[in-house]
Amino acid sequence: MPEDEGGFGAILPDLFALLAELAEADSNLPQALRNHFGFAEDTVGSPTGERRTHWVERLTAGDLFGGAWSETGPAAVGTFETSIHRSGARWGLTGQKYYTTGSLFADWIDVVGTGEAGEETSVVVPAKAPGVEVIDDWDGFGQRLTASGTALFEDAPAIGEPLPTADRFPYGPAFFQAVHLATLIGIARAAASEVAQAFRERNRTYSHAAGARPSADLQVLQVVGRVHGLAYAAGAINEQAAQAVQRAYEARAAGLPEAEAHAINVAAEIELAQAQSVLIGLVLDAGTILFDALCASATSRRHALDRHWRNARTIASHNPRIFKDRVVGDDAVNGTEPPFQRKIGQMRKS
Repeated sequence: MPEDEGGFGAILPDLFALLAELAEADSNLPQALRNHFGFAEDTVGSPTGERRTHWVERLTAGDLFGGAWSETGPAAVGTFETSIHRSGARWGLTGQKYYTTGSLFADWIDVVGTGEAGEETSVVVPAKAPGVEVIDDWDGFGQRLTASGTALFEDAPAIGEPLPTADRFPYGPAFFQAVHLATLIGIARAAASEVAQAFRERNRTYSHAAGARPSADLQVLQVVGRVHGLAYAAGAINEQAAQAVQRAYEARAAGLPEAEAHAINVAAEIELAQAQSVLIGLVLDAGTILFDALCASATSRRHALDRHWRNARTIASHNPRIFKDRVVGDDAVNGTEPPFQRKIGQMRKS
């Protein structure tokens, strides 16, 4: 957010670095705020006008924004069952969403659906309005406090006019993925810190250990060092990827010609895909091998050290990295542009 509008004037790499720090304390928090930051990024960079002025005022007032895009119902891939329709003098929203991360804690919900002409569009609805119900039914084994469950809308009142998703910020997919990567980095750093602390406090060892006391056991010290190295490497990769997202923002802000801006957005998407593919493996490895340093006592539920792997695995599963590898390979070999909107749904009938 620009300083003259109540923000701190930070650039995107600053934001992702701060989110990584937040994730190190609690990885649920940056994920729960992911849709909020995405809405803010899109709004602040949008054209000057009544819509931008209204939502910037709500953002600077401290309002929180959730999101409701994905569906688990019968909609085919690339379509939405949720409808955005006229309801008297206003617009209404009817449908059911899932993976509505952060919406339980939000003041407003940014929702994507199908407009009256069959177009893909979006509206913002008050989270506590009549016709809106957010259910905390997220049952994943990780990121348990993100409230990434169901949202129900029954002729919920939309604020203002619908905004076609084609008019949203073009580097949105890269931005949202960068938030996930920042969260993963925080998880790896937390795992590295906790394994070092646990080993530092350990006073039991094995008869066949490589040292008389745990802190002198070179084999275990190597494991601790490896976890720290994995966390460091993950952070370094994301710092590089964050710069690509920043360049995409600058292209939009500068109003570059469409072809030039599109090329920068493609480059950001490819860079984030490459980063995701490698970074996920580093973080998952960190959450696994830390147990080699601490042995059976580390599996106690009291320590909850398994949460690092579970949380990382959950975030890593949202946008499968196998598809990212294929997208990068297709670009490298055939020059095929990546898909900018990744959607999920029922298989289309042949």
